[in-house]
Formats: sequence, structure tokens, C-alpha cells
Amino acid sequence: FLLQQTQGTIFPAPNFNPIMDAQLLGGALQGISCEKDVLIDILTQRCNSQRLMIAEAYRDMYSRDLITDLKENLSHHFKEVMVGLMYPPASYDAHELWHALKGVDTEEKCLIDILASRSNMEIFQMKEAYIMQYNTDLQQDIDSETSGHFRDTLMNLAQGTRMEGYANPSTAAQDAMILWEACQQKTGEHKNMLQMILCNRSHQQLWMVFQEFQNISGQDIVDAINECYDGYFQELLVAIVLCIRDKPSYFAYRLYNAIHDFGFHNKTVIRILIARSEIDLMNIRQRYKERYGKSLFHDIKHFASGHYESALLAICAGDAEDY
Repeated sequence: FLLQQTQGTIFPAPNFNPIMDAQLLGGALQGISCEKDVLIDILTQRCNSQRLMIAEAYRDMYSRDLITDLKENLSHHFKEVMVGLMYPPASYDAHELWHALKGVDTEEKCLIDILASRSNMEIFQMKEAYIMQYNTDLQQDIDSETSGHFRDTLMNLAQGTRMEGYANPSTAAQDAMILWEACQQKTGEHKNMLQMILCNRSHQQLWMVFQEFQNISGQDIVDAINECYDGYFQELLVAIVLCIRDKPSYFAYRLYNAIHDFGFHNKTVIRILIARSEIDLMNIRQRYKERYGKSLFHDIKHFASGHYESALLAICAGDAEDY
């Protein structure tokens, strides 16, 4: 079982002074032309809890809400980045899920990204934030906005009831058999068993299950799922497997897709960079470089421009070797 030190790209700033930061932001936002470089220098170089303290100092100082002022002074993707940085992680997840569910079109890929990758605790906190912010229940909204086995799997993940830390070798082979049969038979009942195992077994248990699956079928579980199923149900199952195996690799793959297959899908790039910035963005960058040859830094530089590019690169925190 692989335990690697995960590392973000944004850390608490030393010698932090929220009152001075709030003053600088106030000046930058109230000038004749908004000083965007000042916003980038401050907000991307403070950790999330520090940004929340800055917002508090800002409210005391100007009797105004920093998020509102950012929204009013900025536009397009640059605005999304700067405003996104101001949400606590659980609120940011809730915000993204709500927009994915309630927008004109349901954004399934956003639902997959978030729900397949978050821990029980993160899911619990995001559900709390969701009710606070939108006065509605996340699971109810998933229920009404999605359908079929895709919906069932999302609903299961949104319960946040995955076993933790527990592994039982004797049941791993049984689980693997059930998964293998589910890939052969594809009945509703089999699909249900498949998602139940993937959503509720512990990470350690599933590592063993995937190994057993390979032994029984001679095939990797991801290939088997891709062969047997299609649509968002298949994408979600694969995402769960990939996140259990190696979360930074999953996000590297999602970023690469968003940048190259969708002509820089801004929402996805922004969401992953912000959400992972204090968790494992450094690891994601390493995987990206290993797997795709070009650095994430290089690809962002190539596709984005202006202050938007500067903000993304600052969150990504490039090292010299990445240019």
C-alpha cells in the first residue's frame, strides 16, 4: 500500500499580517484601474485560512465584503480564480457542485471529479456547506438532476460512508469475483453490486480487490470497466478506481484532458488547481511531467494569457526547471 508524502504548492505565508494585506487589497481594488498584480501577489501567496483572515480584516476596515468587491472589479476567468481562492475548501466544493447540478446543463464531469476523490470527512463538510449556502440538500439535488446507475453511484459516494483503514484478504477474492461477474453480465443488479463495492470498501481493501481481479481475469479493472460499460456511469467508476490507486495521477490526467482534449476547459483547470493547491498539487505536477513529458507549467503558459495566466501559474508555483 503506497503511502507517499502529499504536498501542495501553497503554504501559510510567514510573517503574515492580515491588516496590512487587507489595506493593500483595498488600495488595489479602489484605484482608478484595478491593480491586478497586487491581488495575485497577495491572494495566491497566502493559504486559505490566511485569506479568510484577510477577508475579515477587510470587512472591519471597509465595511464591505471582499468577495463582492472582487466580483465587481474583475471579469471572466481571472475573476473565477480570485473569487475561488476566497472560499474555504468545503464551501468551494459545495459551490462547484451546486453550479454543476443547477446550471443550464448538468456538468457530470465536475460531479465525478469531486465526489470520486473526496474523503468521508471532506464529503461531510461539503454537505454541511451546501445546506448553509444553498438551503437545499446535496443528495436531493443529485437525485433530481441525474439518473440511472450514474445517479445511484453518486448518491452512494455522497453518503460518505466508505470503510476506513480496514482490509480483509479473505473477502478481497470474493469482491473481485463479484466485480468480474458484473463486467460479464451487466444486469441492473450486477451494476448495483459493482458500485456498492467501489463506493463502500476501504482503500486498502480495494487495493487487494484490484490485485485479485487482475489474477482472476487476467485484465486490469479499468480496462474491464471500459470494455463493459459506457457513458457517465463508466467514467465515474473509472474515476473511483483511479483515485483509489493514485489521486495525483487522476488529477494530472484530468488536467491534461481539460487542457488538450477540450481546448483548455477553463472551469476544470481552475477548479483542480484551487481545490488541490494545499493538498497535492505538487504531486500532481510531478505526475503530469512524468506522464506527459511537458510540465503543467508549460502547458498553462501555452494556453492561457494575461493576468489569468499569471494567477494560474502562481497557484501552480512553478520551479525553475518547469519553465
